[in-house]
Amino acid sequence: MTDRLPAHQIAYLSLRDMVLFGELAPGAAVTIEGLVQQLGLGMTPVREAIRRLIAEGALQLLGNRRVCVPKLDMRALADLGYMREAVEVRLAQQALPECSDDIVARLHAIDSRLDGAIARGDTPAYLRENHGFHFTLYACAGSHVLEAVAASLWLRFGPSLRVVCLGLEGARGGAVQGRDLQQPDNHKRALSAIEAGDPAALSAAIAADIAQGVANIQAGLEAGVYGLPS
Repeated sequence: MTDRLPAHQIAYLSLRDMVLFGELAPGAAVTIEGLVQQLGLGMTPVREAIRRLIAEGALQLLGNRRVCVPKLDMRALADLGYMREAVEVRLAQQALPECSDDIVARLHAIDSRLDGAIARGDTPAYLRENHGFHFTLYACAGSHVLEAVAASLWLRFGPSLRVVCLGLEGARGGAVQGRDLQQPDNHKRALSAIEAGDPAALSAAIAADIAQGVANIQAGLEAGVYGLPS
C-alpha cells in the first residue's frame, strides 16, 4: 500500500507510528538527519512530516536540528484525559449499534494480543494493540470528525502510556513489570458491555480505561520515572 502513497505521506505515517507506539520516548531527543536515515526517505518529505507532527503537538522542535516527543505535565495530562473521555465515550456510544459479530471477534483477538504484550513486557506491542482496540471500536461510529479529534489526542497522550507497561522498575532499566495485570481490565468490561448491548456499561468502561491510563501516567510523573527510555 505504501508504494501508492507519496513520499511525504509515507514519512508522516511512519513517523506518526514511531511516536504512537513508543519508538520515540517522551523527552528523548533525536536528530532530523537520524530520522531521515532511519526512515530511508529524503530530507524534504521527512521535514514536512516533522512540521505536520509539530503542528499536531506530537513533536517538539529543539535546537541543533533535533526533535523530541514532548513530555506531559500534570495540567496537560488532566486536560487530555478530560478531552479523551468526552470524545471517546461519545464515539463508543455511536459505535455500539454498529458492532457486528465480526467486530466483536476482532476486538477479542486484539485484547488477547494486548494481554500477551503486557505479560511479556513488550511496550511497543502493548501501545499498538491498545490503540488498535480503541480505534477498531471507534471506526464503527462512522464519525470522521470525532475520530480525527480522538486520533489527534492520542498523538499527545499515547506515547506516555509506555509507563503502564514498563512500571517503575522497567522505566529505571530493571525488570519490566506488567502493571496492568494487577488492575481492572476495562477492555474486557467494554467487550462485555458491547455483547450485552449496554451503552451505559460501555461508556463507564471506556471512561474507566481512560482514567486508569491518566492515573498510571500521573504515578510515573510523581515517581520521576516518566518518559525514560526502555
